[in-house]
Order: sequence, then structure tokens, then C-alpha cells
Amino acid sequence: MPPLAPTVGFDLDMTLIDSRPGIRAAYLALSAETGYAIDTDLVVSRLGPPLEDELAHWFPAGMIAATADRYREIYPERAITPTTALPGAREAVEAVRALGGRALVVTAKYEPNAKLHLEHLGIEPDALIGGLWAEGKAQALLEHGAHIYVGDHTGDVRGAHAAQALSVGVTTGPCDADELRAAGADVILPNLTVFPAWLRTWAGRS
Repeated sequence: MPPLAPTVGFDLDMTLIDSRPGIRAAYLALSAETGYAIDTDLVVSRLGPPLEDELAHWFPAGMIAATADRYREIYPERAITPTTALPGAREAVEAVRALGGRALVVTAKYEPNAKLHLEHLGIEPDALIGGLWAEGKAQALLEHGAHIYVGDHTGDVRGAHAAQALSVGVTTGPCDADELRAAGADVILPNLTVFPAWLRTWAGRS
């Protein structure tokens, strides 16, 4: 049965935060600086996978590593201020703590930039682990003993399953309920505003 003090992992982009305006601004700056055209609307419609995967659509293979480094340098100035917390984000983290649990953020984003987002928005997890994607997220989830992982992408579902954690999908990102369900999400919520009530019900089963 579920423990009363759960450890819950959360994805970052489009789960806790709406980073689309900031990411768009960072890519526009990168495009202007490099001279390479980037469809920023397309970029922000498919957030989730690692930065290098997205850059591969717009830059030659030999440029990707250096361009990724440059993007991460541009990011703090361009992307932090325009980004907002998604509805219910802070309350979701607080709901975990209200049960005596621990809240983690496990994201593919470069960890220093993820930390800037959380600090700017006043979201305070017990641990932040960056640079992990899909099944790779299981590394951190297992290390911290996560019982639940919450994310908006099918890659998050795979990460939860790889860690033998309950997969909670939210439809605030690029993947709709049907996609999350097909990937094997155990629970699907429309957004994080309903997460605290769901978590209390889940924890109350033990």
C-alpha cells in the first residue's frame, strides 16, 4: 500500500512551469546570433526532449555541442523572467510536504538554468536533478526512492515506469490524454490544480 509520506518527482517544463515564452526568446536570440533560421513556434510545441535533440533539427551535426553551450549561456538573460508557474505548481509541491513527504524536480533541462527558474518562481523542491531524459530519469527517481513521478510527456511516463514509480500524466504539455494513456500513464490529470486532492486520496489508502 502507498506510504503516508510519499516521495514525488515532478518534471519541470510544461509540468511545473510554462517556459514557452522564455524558450522562444532564447531561440530567437540564438537564431539572430548564428544566422540559422529556427521555427520557434514549432520548438515550443514539442518541449521535453534534450536540447541537443531539438538543435539537431536546425544546425549541422558538427555545430550542435557548441551551439548547445551557447544556448545555455544565453538562457538566463532571455528565458527566466518571461517564464511563469503553471496553475497549481506551488500547491502541488506543498501538498507533498503537507503529507510529510519529499518533492523532487527531475528534468532534462540544464540544472543551473532549472535552478534559476525555481528560485525566480518561488518553487522550492527538496532536490533538483537536471540533465536526465525519459528512462534516464529513473536514475534519480530510484536514488531518491520516488513513489510517484508527474510529467507532461510520454518520456516522463517511460521514466516513471523505469523507476517502478506510479506515472501521473498531466495534459499541460505537448502530449494529450490519449498519448499519455497509450504510453502507459497510470493516472491522467488535466493540470496540477487537482493534484493535491488526488495525492491526499492516494496517500489515504495506506
